[in-house]
Amino acid sequence: MDKNLNETMKFSGVAKELDNEAKRIILTVYGALKEKGYNPVNQIVGYILSGDPTYITSYNNARVLIRKLERDELLEELVENYITRNNE
Repeated sequence: MDKNLNETMKFSGVAKELDNEAKRIILTVYGALKEKGYNPVNQIVGYILSGDPTYITSYNNARVLIRKLERDELLEELVENYITRNNE
């Protein structure tokens, strides 16, 4: 286990088939939070940072949906989407 600490590790990322599911889940959860009167961005960030599912409403099954994916998968989808949209 003699690794060169000066080299950058490469994160392989999430399988492509999860991209569409992650996108669908994020949009569904966002909609449920908005409908219930919450600030969806703040609530989703709270969930990603803490792992506490109570940041997500149970309305429209949003809490169950968001827990289907790992938090790093959700974060990867958000970052990728942000970079893609702002790098044009």
